Amino acid sequence: MPVITLYYDDIEELSGLGKETFIKRIPMMGCDIERIEEDHVDIEFFPNRPDLYSPEGVARAIRGFLEIETGPRDFSVTSSGIAITKDTGLTNIRPYLACAVVRGIKFNSRSIESLMALQESLHWAVGRNRKKVSIGVHDLAKIKPPFRYIAQDPDFRFVPLDFTEPMTMKEILTRHPKGIKFAYILEKFEKYPLILDSDDNVLSFPPIINCELTRVTEETTDLFIEVTGIDPAVSVALNIVAASLGERGGMIESVIIDGKTQTPRLTPAIMKLKNSEVTEHLGFSLTDDEIVKCLQKMRYGAKASKNNIEVSVPAYRSDILHNCDLIEDIAIGFGFDKIKPELPGTLTTGKAHPISKLKDSIREIMVGLGYFEAMPFTLTSERVQFDIMRRKKAEGITHILYPISEDHTIVRPTILPNLLEILSINKHRELPQKIFEVGEVVLDCMTHQRTGAVAIHPQANFTEIQAVVDAVMRERSMEYEVAESSDPAFIEGRRADIIRNGVKIGVFGEIHPEVISNFGLEHPIIGFEMDL
Repeated sequence: MPVITLYYDDIEELSGLGKETFIKRIPMMGCDIERIEEDHVDIEFFPNRPDLYSPEGVARAIRGFLEIETGPRDFSVTSSGIAITKDTGLTNIRPYLACAVVRGIKFNSRSIESLMALQESLHWAVGRNRKKVSIGVHDLAKIKPPFRYIAQDPDFRFVPLDFTEPMTMKEILTRHPKGIKFAYILEKFEKYPLILDSDDNVLSFPPIINCELTRVTEETTDLFIEVTGIDPAVSVALNIVAASLGERGGMIESVIIDGKTQTPRLTPAIMKLKNSEVTEHLGFSLTDDEIVKCLQKMRYGAKASKNNIEVSVPAYRSDILHNCDLIEDIAIGFGFDKIKPELPGTLTTGKAHPISKLKDSIREIMVGLGYFEAMPFTLTSERVQFDIMRRKKAEGITHILYPISEDHTIVRPTILPNLLEILSINKHRELPQKIFEVGEVVLDCMTHQRTGAVAIHPQANFTEIQAVVDAVMRERSMEYEVAESSDPAFIEGRRADIIRNGVKIGVFGEIHPEVISNFGLEHPIIGFEMDL
């Protein structure tokens, strides 16, 4: 989930709140403080609130929550007179487009940093790592409308962002860091998306990279924003970016697409809510006026009439899909700290579940062996589980019907890849690193309990991990045998299957160099995984 860096001086300028008040109150809005530094705080927000992925969005929300400024934030949209046409050849490549102009921005290093961070967070949360939606922000003074969104031959040349020499679009996909990272999105197409101005200057090569010509600097005052994708969610991303810049004092203007559609559309949606629904879901009663007040604190428009509440939902609140979403915000506006806990009506006596006891015993063994416990996500991707691990795709994988990102499309069938991901995140830390997990995997829609561990350091070898496995089995008083393994994630001749009562229950050995390289690591790694 996105972790947003908020600088105290920036937040104070946007919201009027000092450091202590902000840090004390922000968790009550349903977020987690990751770390508090001298000049900034890092906060983790859930994927369902992309409007909070910027200091501007957070400031807008906290002003309402603390009743500094309640009710909806009105963003007026005037016409820019700027037009863009869309090539019919993009229908099967990247057909959706939404654009806006924002004028009168006074940029500094903080606001530019927050805009770039918002882009990347939206690419992850809304854009599925740019495949579904990608955003381009350009200095309007350096380009000349009207604009054209076309399907172009891969041999077309321009100077991409952060480079000084022209490259063909095909070369960008193989040489530019962003091109290498996102080439898979366009690899099956014969032509690539491109946005040009009236003088044939390139704005961007979506979803890969902008042109160096349109780079945003502290001297930039007027912006042209284009959002392309394969889904109508392009409008959601544009509304969030436009609203964020509106909080900075920008004047939002619409762009005409193909002579008929104008974006952005920041008109609020209207929803109806009954008082009885709120009572049923929250478990306590509020008057109509109290419900309206809670909604206004959460920056909605709201008015009550005979137990019916009409709610105006801001265009940047893409997470509001059902009345339950409104009721959740009513609870936040009311204050989680004001909800009185009640003892259950029945008396029960609890005890530890056998699975919990088993997990605790494994934890005690692994900690005794010098390993630290990690808790990775149980959602992952086929790329991490199989491609990077050099393993064939397993049968019985449980797929997520509506995944929030391309990194979380399946429920994990194995633990080891998640532990290697943690090593890759911490490769700047000192060695040795030894971590383990006791957790769940899912195969054929059945949950299984497993444990796994990895260690990375220059002397890591097969003998060391064999000793760890032997210690675990000995402490559990379990007889076992080893057999030659064929698991391609490990080095041939330095891997073994764990056999108990004639059944394979796990594997251990030295991780294959290709797998180590795939995770961006350099030192030898050993590991094991077994069923419990």
